[in-house]
Amino acid sequence: MTDRLTQLLETRDWILTDGATGTNLFNMGLAAGDAPEFWNVDHPEKITTLYKGAIDAGSDLFLTNTFGGNASRLKLHNGQSRVRELNRAGAEIGRELADKAGRTVIVAGSMGPTGEIMEPMGPLSYSGAVEMFHEQAEGLKEGGVDVLWVETISAPEEYKAASEAAKLAGMPWCGTMSFDTAGRTMMGLTSQGMSEMVEKLDYPPIAYGANCGVGASDLLRTVLGFVAQGSERPIIAKGNAGIPKYHDGHIHYDGTPDLMADYAVLARDCGATIIGGCCGTTPAHLVKMREALETRPRGPRPSLDQITAALGGFSSSSDGTGDEGDSPARQRRGRRRG
Repeated sequence: MTDRLTQLLETRDWILTDGATGTNLFNMGLAAGDAPEFWNVDHPEKITTLYKGAIDAGSDLFLTNTFGGNASRLKLHNGQSRVRELNRAGAEIGRELADKAGRTVIVAGSMGPTGEIMEPMGPLSYSGAVEMFHEQAEGLKEGGVDVLWVETISAPEEYKAASEAAKLAGMPWCGTMSFDTAGRTMMGLTSQGMSEMVEKLDYPPIAYGANCGVGASDLLRTVLGFVAQGSERPIIAKGNAGIPKYHDGHIHYDGTPDLMADYAVLARDCGATIIGGCCGTTPAHLVKMREALETRPRGPRPSLDQITAALGGFSSSSDGTGDEGDSPARQRRGRRRG
């Protein structure tokens, strides 16, 4: 039986995902250093507000509040024995809201990195990573998610472990990595390297791509890198709402709703199918993104110059592939709009 996300992809040429989880929860009072997953049980009304904000803004897919819901991250808060409970609770809230939406809304079970370094550089074994992801996946499955959503991964082996865990859980999955180091992940993988890895997986994702990272411009350059590999698998673009600024004791992202609307259309024209925001993206941004995707006609694939003219310059001259070129778009940071 075909999963609900694949069915939706067959009828749509773009899908809008949600925005930030952390940013929106901090706005509701979550304190720095607290585990947001505890709110799935302790403050379910706030998680309802989080999910409903995305749905009401027009998101076709939203992520559960379970990014750090694995045993390694929850252990930092003495919550390692509550993995199944917290993931199930976060998924159940989302399932109930999606079923009441009056349209198809996909509930995606967020699974972030373990927070540990894998062997041989660190202590986490591959089998340990698989076990950790599998435990989380089962909790999300019990709560009724449509698809697992692995995100912000840096290490190829951790991505592969998540794939194996999804297979063990019998769940479809999507997976993004974060390219935040001169066009590479923290562990050195390029967009080309990720594309090649995805196609070789025994249990590949429905869709793959990039999230978070540096800024929207960098993320779209990475999307162009995926597209250049020629895969027919849907590509995910989930970029931050501008650049983080420290203001009055907290982090604020400078990307306006209008800038994120431009980003969403550029992401679509770059070749992304599943488009959303990451850090700093609120429902106000999503409303503008949805409006732009619905009303602006599809255009040709944008050049690097067109991306930087709309969204600001890249954070590095290289896209990580070694093809630095002489384009001023690769070298100019420029002034950001917003």
